[in-house]
Amino acid sequence: MATFVLVHGAWHGGWCWGRVAKLLRAEGHDVYTPTLTGLADRSHLMAPTINLSTHVRDITNLITWEGLSDVVLVGHSYGGMVIAGVAEAVAERLAAYVVIDGFVPEDGEYGFAKRGAKRNADTMEMVNRSGQGWRMPAYSAASFGVNAGDQAWVDSLLTDHPLACFTEPLRLTGKRETIARRHYIRAETYPNDNFAELTETLSSAPGWTVCRMNCGHDIMIDKPQELATELARFA
Repeated sequence: MATFVLVHGAWHGGWCWGRVAKLLRAEGHDVYTPTLTGLADRSHLMAPTINLSTHVRDITNLITWEGLSDVVLVGHSYGGMVIAGVAEAVAERLAAYVVIDGFVPEDGEYGFAKRGAKRNADTMEMVNRSGQGWRMPAYSAASFGVNAGDQAWVDSLLTDHPLACFTEPLRLTGKRETIARRHYIRAETYPNDNFAELTETLSSAPGWTVCRMNCGHDIMIDKPQELATELARFA
């Protein structure tokens, strides 16, 4: 059996992994679904000082204080930025590294650098209009391509995200590349040029494997059984 640490993306929380976690636990795996500081059930801690380093520490501390080893570390979307920093800190504790429709940053990169000028401009307009200049208002579930039946539920749980998480550069020295098993899962019906290009690049990159799923960005909500089955391959 394996130990999974599932890291959610921007505006989400540990709640989004509920269906997948239940399936993995039913197979006997240990599954952790922490919520990053300032989001969802930890939204009462929201503050302009929260940045990418805060979220990296959230997950690094979880792994350290729980004494976890041979971890299958999974990051969705923005969570790909977070787990890159975690791998830099505790690579020796990781058995596999999985990114779900998310970022695979290089040294010095930050979230906004990978999103495109127009999308960033639209985001900053929202931040300045209704986010007090430091909070990124949540997008709608429909914009993530969530299935119609779950959109109202997802919308009720999405929360604002700290802007500094997308503007802080990530410092990497190559520890991620020491993890033997690295995998990328692409949500094919979610229109994102960066993720589509990354999928093609990683398809031929040494040390990486790639798979594609026919659904929107929130694969853990739209296709929990398929995702749980895919993740269990790394147990």
